[in-house]
Amino acid sequence: MDLLLSLPLASYLLAPSLTSWSTSLNLLFFYMTWTTLVLTHPPLRVHLTGILAIRVAFCLLPSLLSLLFDVALPSVAESIKYGGRSALPPRNPRFLARMLGLALLNLVILTAAEGACSAAFMYLAREPEFRTSTALPMPWGILRHGLIILAAREVLHYYINRFVLHNNGSLAGVHARYAHSRSGAPFSLQLLTDHPLSLLLHRFVPLYLPCLVLRPHLLTYFLVVAVCTVEETLCMSGYSIVPGIIMGGMVQRAAVHYADRGTSNYGAWGILDWWHGTGRGRDVLEDMRREADKHRVKERSAVKAEQGAGLLQNGVEALTNRSGTTPRRSGRKRTARKVD
Repeated sequence: MDLLLSLPLASYLLAPSLTSWSTSLNLLFFYMTWTTLVLTHPPLRVHLTGILAIRVAFCLLPSLLSLLFDVALPSVAESIKYGGRSALPPRNPRFLARMLGLALLNLVILTAAEGACSAAFMYLAREPEFRTSTALPMPWGILRHGLIILAAREVLHYYINRFVLHNNGSLAGVHARYAHSRSGAPFSLQLLTDHPLSLLLHRFVPLYLPCLVLRPHLLTYFLVVAVCTVEETLCMSGYSIVPGIIMGGMVQRAAVHYADRGTSNYGAWGILDWWHGTGRGRDVLEDMRREADKHRVKERSAVKAEQGAGLLQNGVEALTNRSGTTPRRSGRKRTARKVD
Protein backbone atom coordinates (compact mmCIF):
# COMPACT_ATOMS: atom_id res chain seq x y z
CA MET A 1 0.00 0.00 0.00
CA ASP A 2 2.89 2.38 0.70
CA LEU A 3 4.19 1.78 -2.81
CA LEU A 4 0.72 2.34 -4.28
CA LEU A 5 0.31 5.68 -2.52
CA SER A 6 3.81 6.80 -3.47
CA LEU A 7 3.32 6.39 -7.23
CA PRO A 8 4.51 9.65 -8.78
CA LEU A 9 1.97 9.53 -11.59
CA ALA A 10 -0.93 9.86 -9.17
CA SER A 11 0.79 12.49 -7.06
CA TYR A 12 1.69 14.51 -10.15
CA LEU A 13 -1.92 14.51 -11.37
CA LEU A 14 -3.40 15.31 -7.98
CA ALA A 15 -0.88 17.87 -6.74
CA PRO A 16 -2.04 20.79 -8.94
CA SER A 17 -5.65 20.37 -7.83
CA LEU A 18 -4.85 20.03 -4.14
CA THR A 19 -2.21 22.72 -3.71
CA SER A 20 -1.13 26.03 -5.15
CA TRP A 21 2.39 24.93 -6.11
CA SER A 22 3.88 26.20 -9.32
CA THR A 23 4.66 23.92 -12.23
CA SER A 24 8.35 23.86 -11.38
CA LEU A 25 7.69 22.65 -7.84
CA ASN A 26 5.31 19.99 -9.16
CA LEU A 27 7.93 18.69 -11.55
CA LEU A 28 10.55 18.73 -8.80
CA PHE A 29 8.25 16.83 -6.47
CA PHE A 30 7.44 14.37 -9.26
CA TYR A 31 11.13 13.77 -10.00
CA MET A 32 12.02 13.30 -6.31
CA THR A 33 9.16 10.85 -5.79
CA TRP A 34 10.00 8.86 -8.91
CA THR A 35 13.70 8.73 -8.02
CA THR A 36 12.95 7.53 -4.50
CA LEU A 37 10.53 4.94 -5.83
CA VAL A 38 13.00 3.56 -8.37
CA LEU A 39 15.91 3.43 -5.93
CA THR A 40 13.97 1.77 -3.10
CA HIS A 41 11.84 -0.82 -4.96
CA PRO A 42 12.57 -3.51 -7.55
CA PRO A 43 11.57 -2.63 -11.14
CA LEU A 44 9.05 -5.48 -11.33
CA ARG A 45 7.23 -4.25 -8.22
CA VAL A 46 7.09 -0.69 -9.52
CA HIS A 47 5.83 -1.95 -12.87
CA LEU A 48 3.03 -4.16 -11.53
CA THR A 49 1.92 -1.72 -8.84
CA GLY A 50 1.66 1.09 -11.36
CA ILE A 51 -0.30 -1.02 -13.84
CA LEU A 52 -2.70 -2.22 -11.15
CA ALA A 53 -3.24 1.33 -9.87
CA ILE A 54 -3.97 2.60 -13.39
CA ARG A 55 -6.52 -0.12 -14.12
CA VAL A 56 -8.26 0.33 -10.79
CA ALA A 57 -8.36 4.15 -11.06
CA PHE A 58 -9.29 4.45 -14.73
CA CYS A 59 -11.32 1.28 -15.34
CA LEU A 60 -12.70 -0.50 -12.28
CA LEU A 61 -13.81 2.50 -10.22
CA PRO A 62 -15.39 4.43 -13.14
CA SER A 63 -17.12 1.22 -14.28
CA LEU A 64 -18.63 0.70 -10.83
CA LEU A 65 -19.79 4.32 -10.66
CA SER A 66 -21.34 4.02 -14.11
CA LEU A 67 -23.05 0.75 -13.11
CA LEU A 68 -24.41 2.37 -9.95
CA PHE A 69 -25.79 5.25 -12.00
CA ASP A 70 -27.43 2.92 -14.54
CA VAL A 71 -29.05 0.78 -11.83
CA ALA A 72 -30.08 3.59 -9.49
CA LEU A 73 -31.45 5.95 -12.17
CA PRO A 74 -32.55 3.75 -15.07
CA SER A 75 -34.96 6.33 -16.55
CA VAL A 76 -32.18 8.92 -16.78
CA ALA A 77 -29.59 6.43 -18.01
CA GLU A 78 -31.99 5.14 -20.67
CA SER A 79 -32.25 8.58 -22.22
CA ILE A 80 -28.47 8.90 -22.71
CA LYS A 81 -27.70 5.33 -23.79
CA TYR A 82 -27.34 4.05 -27.34
CA GLY A 83 -30.19 1.55 -27.65
CA GLY A 84 -32.22 2.97 -24.78
CA ARG A 85 -33.62 0.43 -22.34
CA SER A 86 -31.99 -2.52 -24.09
CA ALA A 87 -28.58 -1.11 -23.16
CA LEU A 88 -29.27 -0.93 -19.42
CA PRO A 89 -27.51 -3.54 -17.26
CA PRO A 90 -29.63 -6.18 -15.50
CA ARG A 91 -30.77 -5.26 -11.99
CA ASN A 92 -30.46 -8.81 -10.64
CA PRO A 93 -28.13 -8.58 -7.59
CA ARG A 94 -26.84 -12.13 -8.01
CA PHE A 95 -26.02 -11.56 -11.68
CA LEU A 96 -24.25 -8.29 -10.92
CA ALA A 97 -22.30 -9.92 -8.08
CA ARG A 98 -21.06 -12.63 -10.47
CA MET A 99 -20.04 -9.97 -12.97
CA LEU A 100 -18.14 -8.05 -10.30
CA GLY A 101 -16.40 -11.22 -9.16
CA LEU A 102 -15.36 -12.04 -12.73
CA ALA A 103 -14.12 -8.48 -13.23
CA LEU A 104 -11.95 -8.68 -10.10
CA LEU A 105 -10.65 -12.11 -11.13
CA ASN A 106 -9.76 -10.84 -14.61
CA LEU A 107 -8.03 -7.83 -13.10
CA VAL A 108 -5.83 -10.17 -11.08
CA ILE A 109 -5.22 -12.39 -14.13
CA LEU A 110 -4.20 -9.41 -16.29
CA THR A 111 -1.75 -8.24 -13.64
CA ALA A 112 -0.37 -11.75 -13.11
CA ALA A 113 0.05 -12.32 -16.86
CA GLU A 114 1.94 -9.06 -17.23
CA GLY A 115 4.07 -9.94 -14.22
CA ALA A 116 4.89 -13.34 -15.70
CA CYS A 117 5.87 -11.79 -19.04
CA SER A 118 8.02 -9.19 -17.30
CA ALA A 119 9.72 -11.78 -15.08
CA ALA A 120 10.41 -14.02 -18.09
CA PHE A 121 11.92 -11.13 -20.02
CA MET A 122 14.12 -10.16 -17.07
CA TYR A 123 15.25 -13.75 -16.68
CA LEU A 124 16.23 -14.03 -20.37
CA ALA A 125 17.58 -10.53 -21.01
CA ARG A 126 18.92 -9.80 -17.52
CA GLU A 127 17.19 -6.40 -17.55
CA PRO A 128 13.62 -5.03 -17.35
CA GLU A 129 11.61 -4.82 -20.57
CA PHE A 130 10.95 -1.12 -19.92
CA ARG A 131 13.60 1.41 -18.93
CA THR A 132 13.17 2.03 -15.22
CA SER A 133 15.73 4.75 -14.59
CA THR A 134 15.75 7.94 -12.57
CA ALA A 135 16.06 9.98 -15.77
CA LEU A 136 12.64 11.15 -16.94
CA PRO A 137 11.63 10.68 -20.60
CA MET A 138 11.65 13.76 -22.82
CA PRO A 139 8.34 15.08 -24.22
CA TRP A 140 9.32 14.36 -27.83
CA GLY A 141 10.25 10.78 -26.93
CA ILE A 142 6.94 10.31 -25.11
CA LEU A 143 4.99 11.61 -28.10
CA ARG A 144 6.93 9.55 -30.66
CA HIS A 145 6.72 6.30 -28.70
CA GLY A 146 3.11 6.93 -27.79
CA LEU A 147 1.97 7.43 -31.38
CA ILE A 148 3.83 4.34 -32.61
CA ILE A 149 2.41 2.18 -29.83
CA LEU A 150 -1.15 3.42 -30.32
CA ALA A 151 -1.00 2.83 -34.10
CA ALA A 152 0.39 -0.69 -33.68
CA ARG A 153 -2.16 -1.44 -31.00
CA GLU A 154 -5.03 -0.43 -33.28
CA VAL A 155 -3.79 -2.73 -36.04
CA LEU A 156 -3.37 -5.73 -33.72
CA HIS A 157 -6.68 -4.98 -32.00
CA TYR A 158 -8.58 -5.02 -35.30
CA TYR A 159 -7.13 -8.24 -36.73
CA ILE A 160 -7.25 -10.17 -33.46
CA ASN A 161 -10.80 -9.04 -32.83
CA ARG A 162 -11.96 -9.90 -36.34
CA PHE A 163 -10.09 -13.08 -37.26
CA VAL A 164 -9.53 -14.70 -33.84
CA LEU A 165 -12.36 -13.61 -31.54
CA HIS A 166 -15.10 -13.46 -34.18
CA ASN A 167 -14.18 -16.39 -36.41
CA ASN A 168 -15.60 -19.90 -36.40
CA GLY A 169 -13.24 -21.23 -33.76
CA SER A 170 -13.59 -22.42 -30.20
CA LEU A 171 -12.16 -19.20 -28.81
CA ALA A 172 -14.74 -17.20 -30.76
CA GLY A 173 -17.48 -19.27 -29.16
CA VAL A 174 -16.11 -18.60 -25.70
CA HIS A 175 -15.86 -14.88 -26.46
CA ALA A 176 -19.45 -14.88 -27.74
CA ARG A 177 -20.77 -16.55 -24.57
CA TYR A 178 -19.02 -14.07 -22.26
CA ALA A 179 -18.72 -10.76 -24.11
CA HIS A 180 -21.75 -11.04 -26.41
CA SER A 181 -24.19 -12.85 -24.15
CA ARG A 182 -26.67 -9.99 -24.47
CA SER A 183 -27.55 -7.71 -27.37
CA GLY A 184 -27.51 -3.98 -26.94
CA ALA A 185 -24.96 -1.31 -26.19
CA PRO A 186 -22.49 -2.39 -23.49
CA PHE A 187 -21.81 -0.90 -20.09
CA SER A 188 -18.32 -0.22 -18.79
CA LEU A 189 -18.04 -3.20 -16.43
CA GLN A 190 -18.29 -5.52 -19.45
CA LEU A 191 -14.77 -4.44 -20.33
CA LEU A 192 -13.48 -6.80 -17.60
CA THR A 193 -16.12 -9.54 -17.77
CA ASP A 194 -14.92 -11.37 -20.86
CA HIS A 195 -13.38 -14.85 -20.69
CA PRO A 196 -9.82 -14.52 -19.31
CA LEU A 197 -8.16 -15.94 -22.44
CA SER A 198 -10.10 -13.78 -24.89
CA LEU A 199 -9.60 -10.78 -22.60
CA LEU A 200 -5.84 -11.27 -22.74
CA LEU A 201 -5.91 -11.47 -26.54
CA HIS A 202 -8.35 -8.59 -26.90
CA ARG A 203 -7.05 -6.05 -24.36
CA PHE A 204 -3.57 -7.09 -23.23
CA VAL A 205 -1.67 -8.43 -26.25
CA PRO A 206 -2.40 -5.53 -28.69
CA LEU A 207 -0.97 -3.03 -26.21
CA TYR A 208 1.79 -4.98 -24.49
CA LEU A 209 3.37 -6.51 -27.59
CA PRO A 210 4.23 -3.18 -29.35
CA CYS A 211 5.57 -1.85 -26.05
CA LEU A 212 7.71 -4.94 -25.64
CA VAL A 213 9.20 -4.43 -29.10
CA LEU A 214 9.74 -0.69 -28.69
CA ARG A 215 10.79 -0.85 -25.01
CA PRO A 216 10.00 2.74 -23.99
CA HIS A 217 10.56 4.30 -20.57
CA LEU A 218 8.31 2.86 -17.88
CA LEU A 219 6.62 6.24 -17.36
CA THR A 220 5.82 6.39 -21.08
CA TYR A 221 4.31 2.92 -20.81
CA PHE A 222 2.24 4.01 -17.82
CA LEU A 223 0.96 7.02 -19.73
CA VAL A 224 0.01 4.96 -22.81
CA VAL A 225 -1.77 2.37 -20.65
CA ALA A 226 -3.68 5.14 -18.86
CA VAL A 227 -4.78 6.69 -22.18
CA CYS A 228 -5.87 3.32 -23.59
CA THR A 229 -7.69 2.38 -20.38
CA VAL A 230 -9.66 5.63 -20.36
CA GLU A 231 -10.48 5.18 -24.05
CA GLU A 232 -11.71 1.61 -23.57
CA THR A 233 -13.76 2.50 -20.49
CA LEU A 234 -15.49 5.36 -22.30
CA CYS A 235 -16.05 3.28 -25.44
CA MET A 236 -17.72 0.54 -23.41
CA SER A 237 -19.94 2.97 -21.47
CA GLY A 238 -22.54 3.18 -24.24
CA TYR A 239 -23.35 6.80 -23.35
CA SER A 240 -24.37 9.07 -26.20
CA ILE A 241 -23.21 12.15 -24.28
CA VAL A 242 -19.49 11.31 -24.30
CA PRO A 243 -17.81 14.61 -25.30
CA GLY A 244 -15.86 15.00 -28.51
CA ILE A 245 -16.94 14.08 -32.02
CA ILE A 246 -14.13 11.54 -32.51
CA MET A 247 -14.63 9.92 -29.10
CA GLY A 248 -18.39 9.98 -29.54
CA GLY A 249 -18.03 8.10 -32.83
CA MET A 250 -15.88 5.47 -31.12
CA VAL A 251 -18.56 4.96 -28.44
CA GLN A 252 -21.24 4.59 -31.10
CA ARG A 253 -19.20 2.06 -33.10
CA ALA A 254 -18.60 0.00 -29.94
CA ALA A 255 -22.34 0.09 -29.19
CA VAL A 256 -23.13 -1.17 -32.70
CA HIS A 257 -20.47 -3.89 -32.38
CA TYR A 258 -22.09 -5.30 -29.24
CA ALA A 259 -25.65 -4.74 -30.44
CA ASP A 260 -25.14 -6.87 -33.56
CA ARG A 261 -23.10 -9.46 -31.59
CA GLY A 262 -19.75 -8.72 -33.17
CA THR A 263 -20.47 -8.76 -36.91
CA SER A 264 -18.98 -5.30 -37.58
CA ASN A 265 -16.84 -2.49 -36.15
CA TYR A 266 -13.85 -4.54 -34.99
CA GLY A 267 -11.49 -1.60 -34.50
CA ALA A 268 -11.72 1.25 -32.04
CA TRP A 269 -10.76 4.12 -34.33
CA GLY A 270 -12.77 2.90 -37.31
CA ILE A 271 -10.00 3.44 -39.87
CA LEU A 272 -9.40 -0.24 -40.62
CA ASP A 273 -13.15 -0.92 -40.57
CA TRP A 274 -13.58 1.74 -43.24
CA TRP A 275 -10.64 0.31 -45.22
CA HIS A 276 -11.90 -3.29 -45.11
CA GLY A 277 -15.59 -2.43 -45.39
CA THR A 278 -16.49 -3.91 -42.00
CA GLY A 279 -17.82 -0.68 -40.51
CA ARG A 280 -21.44 -0.08 -39.67
CA GLY A 281 -23.10 3.15 -38.63
CA ARG A 282 -21.21 6.42 -38.56
CA ASP A 283 -17.72 5.91 -39.96
CA VAL A 284 -14.48 7.66 -39.19
CA LEU A 285 -14.68 9.91 -42.27
CA GLU A 286 -17.96 11.33 -41.08
CA ASP A 287 -16.42 11.96 -37.67
CA MET A 288 -13.55 13.82 -39.30
CA ARG A 289 -15.93 15.90 -41.43
CA ARG A 290 -17.96 16.84 -38.38
CA GLU A 291 -14.81 17.75 -36.50
CA ALA A 292 -13.62 19.92 -39.41
CA ASP A 293 -17.03 21.59 -39.70
CA LYS A 294 -17.02 22.29 -36.00
CA HIS A 295 -13.64 23.99 -36.20
CA ARG A 296 -14.70 25.98 -39.27
CA VAL A 297 -17.76 27.18 -37.39
CA LYS A 298 -15.54 28.26 -34.52
CA GLU A 299 -13.19 30.09 -36.89
CA ARG A 300 -16.09 31.87 -38.59
CA SER A 301 -17.52 32.81 -35.20
CA ALA A 302 -14.15 34.16 -34.11
CA VAL A 303 -13.84 36.23 -37.30
CA LYS A 304 -17.33 37.64 -36.87
CA ALA A 305 -16.59 38.45 -33.24
CA GLU A 306 -13.38 40.24 -34.22
CA GLN A 307 -15.22 42.20 -36.92
CA GLY A 308 -17.92 43.15 -34.46
CA ALA A 309 -15.36 44.21 -31.90
CA GLY A 310 -13.57 46.29 -34.54
CA LEU A 311 -16.77 48.07 -35.56
CA LEU A 312 -17.60 48.72 -31.93
CA GLN A 313 -14.12 50.11 -31.30
CA ASN A 314 -14.37 52.36 -34.37
CA GLY A 315 -17.72 53.65 -33.18
CA VAL A 316 -16.39 54.41 -29.73
CA GLU A 317 -13.39 56.24 -31.17
CA ALA A 318 -15.65 58.28 -33.45
CA LEU A 319 -17.87 59.31 -30.56
CA THR A 320 -14.84 60.16 -28.47
CA ASN A 321 -13.37 62.34 -31.20
CA ARG A 322 -16.64 64.21 -31.68
CA SER A 323 -17.15 64.82 -27.99
CA GLY A 324 -13.53 65.92 -27.60
CA THR A 325 -13.58 68.39 -30.52
CA THR A 326 -16.70 70.37 -29.61
CA PRO A 327 -15.51 71.74 -26.25
CA ARG A 328 -12.23 72.98 -27.74
CA ARG A 329 -14.05 74.94 -30.44
CA SER A 330 -16.49 76.49 -27.99
CA GLY A 331 -13.61 77.40 -25.70
CA ARG A 332 -11.85 79.35 -28.46
CA LYS A 333 -15.01 81.29 -29.27
CA ARG A 334 -15.54 82.29 -25.64
CA THR A 335 -11.95 83.50 -25.37
CA ALA A 336 -12.22 85.60 -28.50
CA ARG A 337 -15.34 87.31 -27.21
CA LYS A 338 -13.62 88.27 -23.92
CA VAL A 339 -10.66 89.80 -25.72
CA ASP A 340 -12.93 91.92 -27.85
